[in-house]
Amino acid sequence: MNSISRRIADELGIREQQVNATVDLLDEGATVPFIARYRKEVTGSLDDSQLRTLEERVRYLRELEDRRGTILASIDEQGKLTDELRTAIEAADTKNRLEDLYLPYKPKRRTKAQIAREAGLEPLADSLYDDPSQDPETVAAGYLNAEAGIDDTKAALDGARYILMERFAEDAELLGDLRDFIWQEGRLKVTVVEGKENEGAKFRDYFDHEEPLKKVPSHRALAILRGRNEGILAYSLVVGDGEDDRRQPHPAEQRIAARWHIRDMGRPADRWLSEVVRWTWRVKLSTQIETDLMAQVREGAEAEAIHVFAANLKDLLLLAPAGPRPTLGLDPGLRTGVKVAVIDGTGQVVDHGAIYPHAPKNQWDQAIEQMAALSRKYGIELVAIGNGTASRETEKLVADLCKRYPDLKLARIVVSESGASIYSASEFASRELPDLDVTIRGAVSIARRLQDPLAELVKIEPKSIGVGQYQHDVSQVQLARSLNAVVEDCVNGVGVDLNTASVPLLARVSGLNQTTAQNIVDFRSQNGVFTSRRQLLKVARLGDRTFEQAAGFLRIASGDNPLDRSAVHPEAYGIVEAIAERNGRKVENIIGDAAFLRTLDPKDYVTEQFGLPTVKDILAELEKPGRDPRPEFRFASFEEGVETLSDLKPGMVLEGSVTNVTNFGAFVDIGVHQDGLVHISALSNTFVKDPRDVVKTGDIVKVKVMEVDIPRKRIGLSMRMDDQPGADSSGKGARSGSGKNRGDASGGRNRHQDNRRGQNAGQGAMAGALAQAMASARKNGR
Repeated sequence: MNSISRRIADELGIREQQVNATVDLLDEGATVPFIARYRKEVTGSLDDSQLRTLEERVRYLRELEDRRGTILASIDEQGKLTDELRTAIEAADTKNRLEDLYLPYKPKRRTKAQIAREAGLEPLADSLYDDPSQDPETVAAGYLNAEAGIDDTKAALDGARYILMERFAEDAELLGDLRDFIWQEGRLKVTVVEGKENEGAKFRDYFDHEEPLKKVPSHRALAILRGRNEGILAYSLVVGDGEDDRRQPHPAEQRIAARWHIRDMGRPADRWLSEVVRWTWRVKLSTQIETDLMAQVREGAEAEAIHVFAANLKDLLLLAPAGPRPTLGLDPGLRTGVKVAVIDGTGQVVDHGAIYPHAPKNQWDQAIEQMAALSRKYGIELVAIGNGTASRETEKLVADLCKRYPDLKLARIVVSESGASIYSASEFASRELPDLDVTIRGAVSIARRLQDPLAELVKIEPKSIGVGQYQHDVSQVQLARSLNAVVEDCVNGVGVDLNTASVPLLARVSGLNQTTAQNIVDFRSQNGVFTSRRQLLKVARLGDRTFEQAAGFLRIASGDNPLDRSAVHPEAYGIVEAIAERNGRKVENIIGDAAFLRTLDPKDYVTEQFGLPTVKDILAELEKPGRDPRPEFRFASFEEGVETLSDLKPGMVLEGSVTNVTNFGAFVDIGVHQDGLVHISALSNTFVKDPRDVVKTGDIVKVKVMEVDIPRKRIGLSMRMDDQPGADSSGKGARSGSGKNRGDASGGRNRHQDNRRGQNAGQGAMAGALAQAMASARKNGR
């Protein structure tokens, strides 16, 4: 553990003591949110981001140590573990290096080299390697062995060659050198498989593509790998001029020869040894190195794609809540009608039904009257409209409602439906809304997403929310782990109302799981609302350890103890009581009294158990107890009369909502069923390295329409208001694309495609968006 701690400390730039203390807490079952919030003295105030990185590195390095132990034991059992080899294995700092060292000792099927050794040909191989001045045919004649199948000198020399090839190919230092060399100098060359041009049209921008291997960005790597998996694309790694002239030595062959001191000096065996080197590369190593490096490319691409998804998910979960306001949820549809759900300020369903304003029934006026009646009856303030099929038509309906009945003072907001169909058909939705049809549940979810996005979205598997980039092409284990960590951090960062939270929301609280969350809800149903955090200890299977982890993140709005509505942990209530007593005040009177609290010196209240960081946190929390860290609620106002692609004209300035942020730009919903792409070069007048430095999911932005391609359903946007459509041939801001079918980079605009996303991934406008982004990047020197 010490070596792991030292390495992590060096990587993160922190003290080894901080690493050890954190690992101890994690091993004891403490969660990252709990450690970050309530154990700052122990960890030296590491934040949640550092803690997540530390947790991931500990996992990786422990796996590395386990593998190291297995390898050492295996080689030792073979009786081949020398001091030098042990030292090399113990010093290996990556899994690749470890496996390279193990390769010569790894149990494997009988190879041609092993067969040659059994035939007694290893001395022949050694002799020709040690003394190239010998004639291979002459020396080989002395190793004929009919019983072993060595009938002539050719068979003998072939066997010797296999022995040397295996020896060269299992040289750990050489393997590392070749990987580094080709990573630095190699280029990824991509071509279309002959005859697949039409079938693979969505990948046409990669039909003849080449770029430095080490610079291939995540989205491009995953697109190419997907194309190969679908049998459309083929790729290879090239070095030098890229021409595969098999008559000329590959640069890698020169490195193999140099490593094993093989030079062509005109001696009798030099040509044979050169052929051994050539075969070593062409037969043994080229495919292996390509596989290793493409695995490295995939690993990096997956890590970046998961990072993109996690960042977007965090932004989406932390969208501003509209709050406890009566809301009308509309799940748009054409032939099947618009499903309607009325949600009160507490999120409960108080009414529901369906209206049929669109074809074929065309009950426009009747639908407006139905919505007006519901709005008056239940005091509706907000109308949440799902962004799927018939979204703009339904929004137009609500706009007409607002015009006819301005006294209702309704605000209409378009809400992302991504993942709603999955929630509607889920087991939890069946338990939560047992008396409602699946279609009505979707309208309920849409309304609740507006009231509190976090509380509603936690009911859906994170990867189904659809703000990722090629999420179906990455490691599902790594993706789930990363997204679950994001959800956990968001839920605990905001805090949870103990008396209203659902089971899925409670299950994301530090220390709780599905079982304890269900037990809390059952206890609440049987005994009424919680009036004290301490009552949690009466919940089945919720002991002191779980209470310690969870209590600080659970809030009771009107409990017996006013501190229960704050983020102050019960273990630290004594600090607040000491502050109140020392200043002759009551606890309830100092909560929220910022002027008084700012006169206090935190150092005066430090104890042996609670240090300065905790006391500072307590005072900050007392100023604004239970403060929601999410921003103020805002929503985009779509332009009247702009409802379809054909309504868009270059030069229009529109307001929209950012639906997804990728490495090459941001997708923006401007209300026409297709999201437009603001390429990274058009996000700002200054250089942008990472789009997330400028925008994040959920932001309300103003954009200018630069290009509209109706046949391919693409919209090019710019956030630089001085850009002129068609004026810049470089394509900045104008080369983009989007749409419902833009695949995994956005997760799709149509929730009815949730279950088909894996099948259609990479098709349609998203492929064009990537291609056009590439073209713009090349022209702009990115």
